[in-house]
Amino acid sequence: MGKTLIFNGELVNEGRRWKGYIVIDNEYIEKVGEGEPDAEIKAQCSTQYDVDGALILPGVIDDQVHFRDPGLTHKADIYTESAAAVAGGVTSFMDMPNTKPPTVTLEALEQKNKHASEVSLANYGFFIGGTNDNLATLLATDYKYTPGVKLFLGASTGNMLVDNRETLKNIFSEVPALIAIHSEDEATIRRNREFYVKKYGEDLPIKFHPLIRSNEACYKCTARAVELATKCNTRLHVLHLSTERELEFFSNKPLCEKKITAEVCVHHLWFTDDDYAKYGNLIKWNPAIKTWDDRAALRMALNQNYIDIVATDHAPHLLSEKQGSCLKAASGGPLIQHSLLVMLELVKQNEFTLELVVDKMCHAPAELYKVKDRGDLREGYYADIVVVDQTVPFTVRAENILTKCGWSPFEGYMFHNSVRQTFVNGNLVYNQGEILRNSFGKRLVYNN
Repeated sequence: MGKTLIFNGELVNEGRRWKGYIVIDNEYIEKVGEGEPDAEIKAQCSTQYDVDGALILPGVIDDQVHFRDPGLTHKADIYTESAAAVAGGVTSFMDMPNTKPPTVTLEALEQKNKHASEVSLANYGFFIGGTNDNLATLLATDYKYTPGVKLFLGASTGNMLVDNRETLKNIFSEVPALIAIHSEDEATIRRNREFYVKKYGEDLPIKFHPLIRSNEACYKCTARAVELATKCNTRLHVLHLSTERELEFFSNKPLCEKKITAEVCVHHLWFTDDDYAKYGNLIKWNPAIKTWDDRAALRMALNQNYIDIVATDHAPHLLSEKQGSCLKAASGGPLIQHSLLVMLELVKQNEFTLELVVDKMCHAPAELYKVKDRGDLREGYYADIVVVDQTVPFTVRAENILTKCGWSPFEGYMFHNSVRQTFVNGNLVYNQGEILRNSFGKRLVYNN
């Protein structure tokens, strides 16, 4: 295809903001320029987009999604969720292994990658899941093409709980890759559940969810994991931090110097336990949304670099699956289409800077996972680009929700920004409300 020019925009990249332009040649960024492109550059570009002062950002990299494919595709699949992703400016995702069958064998891993190559509008990576008995598989995995190992240390995911101490020690000490963990202590959760059921009965309302999956449950599990990782010199990544107390385990050194890193998800930065009264089970996640103090601490830690990246834990369920008591309603919800808009809304509220949002959603995920040639607006990098209009608001409505489950906790909310266009590998895949199924994403490659 011919060259593409995106111009008359405000680029935000690597801590800088400037009026400039980007030239795309096939899949790659050929030139990142300042000011207006000259006549020669315009003459070279057969396709041109004047974005009229909009923001031009690197594509978002979301390191934690559950696209439910295979086995749970009644509520989500790789095509529908990748469509929601690109509509939200997310150009690359890393999917978790708790599917049916679970991604705990090399065969299952390769089947997911093959399927994604045929249907995913965004670039893709798939974690291999750890179990109590698949260490040989983890050691045989090619981590040039796999982001890491996912361990569930709290039993929110059926049969993937890893609770054998010797197995954990072996995984942490022998696997030559990043270990990403869901960190909640199962014994504490069970004890809390038994206490509240005995006192109040089985029909517990949603306000009990953060009491059952408590701060203590998160803290205990993270403490053990960090201790083990420190002893074994493991690259440990703690997913979806939700408590102030856990922050003591992380440093604000430059990311390149860290072996132990942390992620926060947009729902833990946006909601508090006060919101359960309004949203009920729609904001039931594991780990649970917790207090105002926890949220304030997470925001501060992100600003001060104790937390390294922002993700979603996008985990769709049908509305029918979100009904019932806090013990019965499914945990998780759709977020990927609106995650960038949420963070830009927090910029508008002066919680974060735009430069920090780009760092934590684009640059830092690429650096943390050593993703090859993505995450920045750099010459020679893949042209994963999102154009954001700061003058056109976006109201979340049922008819513009693209996730297969068909709902969002943000339905009815008006964001002050909107995603205008998304490019994946130089291809325009989302344009002003329309999904363009003219190309598919690529398997992510990691410089491990």
